[in-house]
Amino acid sequence: MANGALLTMIMASRLAFGMAEQGLLPRVLGRVLPNRRTPWVAIVATTAVAMVLATIGTLEMLAETVVLLLLIVFIAVNIAVLVLRRDAVEHRHFRVWTAIPILGVGSCLLLLSQQSWQVWLAGGIMLAIGALLYIVPRAVRRGR
Repeated sequence: MANGALLTMIMASRLAFGMAEQGLLPRVLGRVLPNRRTPWVAIVATTAVAMVLATIGTLEMLAETVVLLLLIVFIAVNIAVLVLRRDAVEHRHFRVWTAIPILGVGSCLLLLSQQSWQVWLAGGIMLAIGALLYIVPRAVRRGR
């Protein structure tokens, strides 16, 4: 479990950094150390979020919420596979049988149906906060 938490923390900080670099999250999360290029602000921010989340619920609830959010990500990835199949490319590339991403979406939906309302509520709150972090900086940039 500790290894999974460590991997999630590393992934979360790198994801926040990448999204900040793309302008999808506040740019401050894209700051890096000069010599090592370590995204220190994103690491501090995701660590602070993890510390807050660890204190407001049980470990089981936090783990279930992470699973819920990851299942939503997996659904998005499988749908993206189906959408990207429409794009014509001129070079050889990997193609997966259409049934595989469809089964992926279906299995994720089945697993999502097993989550309690408390997990859905916690996940919804986290998604709403994420949406605000996405929408507010874009609105501020457009207003300039």
